Amino acid sequence: MSVDTQDKAIQYIQKASDTFMRYGFKSVTMSDIARELGISKKTLYQFVDNKNDLILRCVVMAMEEEQSFIISLKKQQKNAIEEMLDIAIHVNQTLKKTNPAALYDLQKYYPESWKIIEAYTHEFVFANIMENLKRGKKEGLYRQDVREDIIARLFIGKSQLLLNSTLFPYPQYKTSELHTAHIMYHMRGVASDKGLKILEQHIQNAEN
Repeated sequence: MSVDTQDKAIQYIQKASDTFMRYGFKSVTMSDIARELGISKKTLYQFVDNKNDLILRCVVMAMEEEQSFIISLKKQQKNAIEEMLDIAIHVNQTLKKTNPAALYDLQKYYPESWKIIEAYTHEFVFANIMENLKRGKKEGLYRQDVREDIIARLFIGKSQLLLNSTLFPYPQYKTSELHTAHIMYHMRGVASDKGLKILEQHIQNAEN
């Protein structure tokens, strides 16, 4: 595949991903995607095998972009609380642009793609939370009695619970609001007195 073809493929996948996230994965057809891209279905099938293949590529690209963002954020060497808040802001911005149906569609109809997200969550996100907890304790911002492995697993478990439409029916509960509540619950639960002061200051600054 030439560089130009690779660039086109990336552009098509990004735009297809935006469309899926706005309208959901199940209801959007390949004809809809081709129309959004301004190309024929025949041209679209030169880049992907089928709809499942396209969705898988969209999910892989999204996870890679998310991972790159977090890695670049870590290089800024902020304290553990600031790092968690910056990640939370980034995730919230994504969730506000995401139709909740898109996440439910992936779980129910596209298990191969959903497994990619689950693997990312249980491996990369889990490792990131573990590292953040250990660093926060060293910085004196998290309580010393926090057991990282348990709290990291609870964090992952609660994250998955947010997608339970029986517990949190949409639109009564918006995904971005649930995520904010989840992060605040986590941060206030692990923060030391020193950490709580820093956390509350950041919250006040964000509200002003």
